[in-house]
Amino acid sequence: MYEDNAPPLLSEDDLRQITRWAILCAARALPVFEAIVPGDPRPREAIAAAAAFAEGGPRTAALRKAAWGAQAAARAVDDPAAKAAARAAIAAAGAPYTHPIESPHQINHVLGPAAYAIQALSLGADDEAAATEIELRQLIALASPEIRRIVGKLPGRKPSKGAFHALLYRLDMALRP
Repeated sequence: MYEDNAPPLLSEDDLRQITRWAILCAARALPVFEAIVPGDPRPREAIAAAAAFAEGGPRTAALRKAAWGAQAAARAVDDPAAKAAARAAIAAAGAPYTHPIESPHQINHVLGPAAYAIQALSLGADDEAAATEIELRQLIALASPEIRRIVGKLPGRKPSKGAFHALLYRLDMALRP
């Protein structure tokens, strides 16, 4: 941890950078959700609320409300890929609330939108493993130098069980400078 007078680990600009990347990831997955549930605007609204913060707006109750709406949309859909796409939107709306503390859990908030988007875009593909690799490479390529710098500031993930946690770990390792 830091001394009382030390600057926080993440600045507000860092949170905006994290949110911008989260939006890119979630927006790639959004068509998966909208193809299954075309009349449900809640994940799109969560991404839009995140975009308002990313472009300089404050963290507001509307942002939290949009995230909760996307959470309800994820719970309401049975399709695993659509559920993952809604979760990417939830994570994008939650990105502005990433805690500026040195904790291994915080890296999950940075990487979660990408991992959910990868799941959304690869689940149900004829070759899920190949689709996962393609999406993983594409989302890593979308990560700005600022995202790589931020990932490097946070404690890294340790390998753990499960496909989602494996994605988080691979993203973490690939994005570290």
